[in-house]
Amino acid sequence: MRERAGDSCRHVVVIGTGQGGFQVAASLRDNGFAGSIHLIGDEDGLPYQRPPLSKAYLAGTTDRTTLALRPASFFAQAAIDISAGRRVARIDRTGHTVALADGAILPYDHLVLATGARNRLLPVQGAELDGVAYLRTAAEGDALRQKLSGLKRVVIVGAGFIGLELAAFAAARGLDVTVLEAASRPMARALSDTMSSFFRRAHEAAGVRFVFNAAVTCIHGINGRASAVETADGTRHAADLVLIGIGIVPNVELAVDAGLATDNGIVVDDHLVTGDPAISAIGDCAAFPQPFADGARGRIESVQNAVDHGRCVAARLTGAAQPYRAVPWFWSDQGPLKLQIAGLPAPHDHHVVRGDPASGAFSVFCFRDGRLAGVESVNKPGDHMVGRRVLGTSLTPAQAADLTLDLKALASTKAVAA
Repeated sequence: MRERAGDSCRHVVVIGTGQGGFQVAASLRDNGFAGSIHLIGDEDGLPYQRPPLSKAYLAGTTDRTTLALRPASFFAQAAIDISAGRRVARIDRTGHTVALADGAILPYDHLVLATGARNRLLPVQGAELDGVAYLRTAAEGDALRQKLSGLKRVVIVGAGFIGLELAAFAAARGLDVTVLEAASRPMARALSDTMSSFFRRAHEAAGVRFVFNAAVTCIHGINGRASAVETADGTRHAADLVLIGIGIVPNVELAVDAGLATDNGIVVDDHLVTGDPAISAIGDCAAFPQPFADGARGRIESVQNAVDHGRCVAARLTGAAQPYRAVPWFWSDQGPLKLQIAGLPAPHDHHVVRGDPASGAFSVFCFRDGRLAGVESVNKPGDHMVGRRVLGTSLTPAQAADLTLDLKALASTKAVAA
């Protein structure tokens, strides 16, 4: 039996003060939940946005105050307790309590695991040297801003979203930028080869140098500071700074210790409930059945997913339970290029280009087994919004390719009924 608000659920504890954890708390209050809400996070300060870290925050045009999802007054007025900079040591499922590392014990009727994820570390010699950096938290952003001063050469390991956002930022500052990627093209796991190739050309035109099929074997240093990155072919790429962006690892340790099932994330059902009906898991740490991937269980790493997960759990706890069915979508700002993705394009067996890549604004409609799996758009926000509306419908490749067809109008009719 799934938990809901009422006499049986008066105390909600949320572990994690990221976007998902914040959203659960805010949505509970929006939905009229009158019980206690306690947010616990191991980072100092108020819940904040992560996407600006690789852009405005790194550039110094945004500070920690403007990163905050809400000011301190919001949490006070909403009676949401925040324990920032405190670590959870264990979960007692039998006693329905959470023990903090400082010895405090918090009771719960329902517990939400919004533990997020951490940087995947590069497992090579020299990765611990000064001048090797990651970027996922505001503290790492602060450190990186200091390291960028006075540099000339940057090597970025990983050509995913974060790696290319950092590459665009560094190139725009006039730095010499080399990106080392283990795959054969940028953003290979997420994008079609057409969109991937477009971004490669755009970054190269901005001065970024790529090395693909590159396995990093060592980071060399001088006097304790990184000076070069060596790849398996023996090439050394000189660097004043090495930025690592090779993905993230879900934080599942608390769940494992509590005896909850994990599989590249904390396993939940389509209502985001774990094997324990008093515990939910959301956001980057949750492995859930994905309706836009034929029900395959997996994680989605995006702000949208964390926010919609939070709303889904809050609705259930306040008596309006619905299975999670939100359309996944993503974005990445890389210099002047805004990449937006609706759905889960990979894998796909056929794609259609709508618009002219040479114009710098076009979309790729990706199909899997004849059905639309995802829409990739660059500098075409209208196509992105249409893509979010037509996913799961009977839109055909021919319709997607027909530039005379008004997809926005089509999406609002039953012409592409599911």
